[in-house]
Amino acid sequence: MPKLILDYIYEHEVARADQVYLTQPTGNGQVVDYTWRQMMDQARRMATHLKNQGFEPGARIAVLSKNTAHFMMAELAIWMAGGTTVAIFPTESADTVKYVLEHSGASLLFVGKLDTWGQQKGGIPAGLPCIALPLSPKTDYPTWDSIVAKAAPMAGKPARGGDEIALLMYTSGSTGTPKGVMHSFARATAASEGIVAYEEKENGAGFTYRVLSYLPLAHIFERAWVECAGFVMGRGHIFFAESLDTFVADLQRARPTVFISVPRLWLKFQQGVFTKMPAKKLDRLLSIPILGRIVAKKVLTQLGLNEVIMAGSGSAPIPPALIGWYRRLGLNLVEGYAMTEDFAFSHTTTRKHNALGHVGVPFPGVQRRLDEDGEILIKSPGTLVGYYKRPDLDAEVFTPDGFFRTGDLGELSPDGQLKLTGRKKELFKTGKGKYVAPAPIENLINECPMVELSLVSGVGQQAAYAIVVPAEGLRPKLADPAVRAEFTQEMANVLQRVNDHVADYEQLRMIVVAREPWSIENGCLTPTMKIKRNRIEAAVGEQVEKWYGTKGPVVWA
Repeated sequence: MPKLILDYIYEHEVARADQVYLTQPTGNGQVVDYTWRQMMDQARRMATHLKNQGFEPGARIAVLSKNTAHFMMAELAIWMAGGTTVAIFPTESADTVKYVLEHSGASLLFVGKLDTWGQQKGGIPAGLPCIALPLSPKTDYPTWDSIVAKAAPMAGKPARGGDEIALLMYTSGSTGTPKGVMHSFARATAASEGIVAYEEKENGAGFTYRVLSYLPLAHIFERAWVECAGFVMGRGHIFFAESLDTFVADLQRARPTVFISVPRLWLKFQQGVFTKMPAKKLDRLLSIPILGRIVAKKVLTQLGLNEVIMAGSGSAPIPPALIGWYRRLGLNLVEGYAMTEDFAFSHTTTRKHNALGHVGVPFPGVQRRLDEDGEILIKSPGTLVGYYKRPDLDAEVFTPDGFFRTGDLGELSPDGQLKLTGRKKELFKTGKGKYVAPAPIENLINECPMVELSLVSGVGQQAAYAIVVPAEGLRPKLADPAVRAEFTQEMANVLQRVNDHVADYEQLRMIVVAREPWSIENGCLTPTMKIKRNRIEAAVGEQVEKWYGTKGPVVWA
């Protein structure tokens, strides 16, 4: 029988019993370390408790929590007890929490570390059993610690079948209602093994693996690349972040050798650097031999990334110029392309295949082809089993020979590297009658360090337009007329630069400066920080005609 993820875990439990595996901040700079033995002892005790509840085989058990050591322990307990994990983004609204719990048919909910519990608890269905993890908000629920103190650890090596569902991953809902993506133990294991093999090939077998877990574990990127790959590798050390305010200290504690993030955060890190040193000055210093290397190392040290041997960006397109900026600092930043539906195991750049503007080549075992219209079709070892309760969607997304229709458009370079050119559902027609793909144009705009986020739209208009959100550090200064004028001129320059690089039917009529930043809280971003196009377009719909009646290249909304 092939090894599954639980088999790897049982091996590490014995071979690495006293190795510290998880480090959890508990406040005021204090941390608690958990060895493999300690982690598994707690997970086994909770597994006994869950098993005694008499849930059906494969029962869906949910976790609503930020990343913590006990999130991972809860997952292990669920698996050993015969259940399926349903993770909910810790920033979700009460309505979405309720939808996921009801749609999945959850039998129990673990409530963990949360910032907005007061707004979320109304989404918990009446009568649903709940357990409070350590670091959770104050509740009346039975606590993890009180339960594991009384339960005996589950003995032996409880096995799960390869075809059994390990995880039910709900997408972040950027295009509508979240969908439940089913991943089996066999496919989750295969993808995790592939991730570990890639990292060892790129960094050398036995490389020191330290990682800071802070992207939501409810998102496939973190779940696959940090948690599940870590369970397979075993020898690593996973640190957790305490809060946004302590993030730099958390990074410096972890001294990560592997660090993954999403484009918006890579951009915010860069903008943070520019608040301390203007971009032009830094560029000039980096161009000076010897001094440039000293300056680059200092910048990475201040970011807490000076020991990183592999950095990754995923979840959304990243401006090629931003990757180039980090590589100039000496950071090995690679870009990947994958999705919830293939367990984050599809394409990646490598030391050999790393052309800017491309997302690399397929991982070993991944098959790909482009459909007649340029849609990317993928068959991955991590391909989903199907959508939960949605056989109609399964019929739509799978080809007769088993390839998954990604909905993304792409093209291939002569050496096989994939370039993303947009999403089929995001294409729109202007009054000129030709389709415009917004994502590549947004990437050109986002290269400007004064811009945090952008959106390109313009259905049926004589030309497309873009909305931009100024960089976070810049926004408070825009009340100054001189700063506002400088920003306006820079946006006019960006508009000209973009229009010089795109086809005539893709050219922008104007750049509109958003009234307020887009965030998860105001519903304009998903929990994984992707823009919600439909939400933003609907919010500005009544203003669009007025914008087109305004003269000049830049409009302030």
